[in-house]
Amino acid sequence: MGDLEIRPATTDDVPAIVAMLADDPLGAQRESPDDLAPYLTAMERLRADPNQHLVVAVRGERVVGTLQLTIVPGLSRRGATRSVVEGVRVHADERGSGLGSLMMEWAIDTSRREGCHLVQLTSDNTRTDAHRFYERLGFTASHVGFKLTL
Repeated sequence: MGDLEIRPATTDDVPAIVAMLADDPLGAQRESPDDLAPYLTAMERLRADPNQHLVVAVRGERVVGTLQLTIVPGLSRRGATRSVVEGVRVHADERGSGLGSLMMEWAIDTSRREGCHLVQLTSDNTRTDAHRFYERLGFTASHVGFKLTL
């Protein structure tokens, strides 16, 4: 994977990121690649927050992966800082290549550098392949998650 770079995402990367977010049955229901305006607004909020790390994996000039890492200071666990990984996506052409593992390695290493004591993530109940992937990386399914749509 020598020709691979993981770098902060830019506004120019938004179309490729949104296309990857939409490229599965769940994403197809909730993403709108034809209207990038809300994504560009979100990108500005992310760039203004130093606890947000939206990155892309780039091979050559092509965006082939993305994830968002959020650093969350807290009081629980003896004042531990934790990180939350969201929106992990690998382009369909790259799945099974080890790219997902490299991106998660980046997220874990960055979390350590940021002083985090815990890396956490959620994954939809239907994403059984993703669950196996995270378990292979050492994550444990330790909690039940809840969401409230506003």
